[in-house]
Amino acid sequence: MEKIERYRKYILKLLSDRAKFGSSYEEIEIQTIFDIERDHYQLVHTGWRNQRRFYGCFLHVDIKDGKIWIQHDGTEIAIADELVSLGVPKEDIVLAFHDPYIRQFTGFAVG
Repeated sequence: MEKIERYRKYILKLLSDRAKFGSSYEEIEIQTIFDIERDHYQLVHTGWRNQRRFYGCFLHVDIKDGKIWIQHDGTEIAIADELVSLGVPKEDIVLAFHDPYIRQFTGFAVG
């Protein structure tokens, strides 16, 4: 359980730090969505720009079965690399946005 708590802290910090940068457009808000009870974590763009609606999840991370599952990473700096630099073993990180067959070639966990 200590490992899971550490992973939660890492994820909360990394996502919170990214949210602080804000959007490059002042009309667009970055929201953090943290479901700590079920271990789902997201960053979402929301707002309006030039009479067009902006909404979408650009980073989604879960903790399942003792591993960090990166469901979606639409950022320039890969969160997987940041987690590894914090000491999370690659065997505990699943790049879930890749097809299960492809995961075996990523150097990260397959599931």
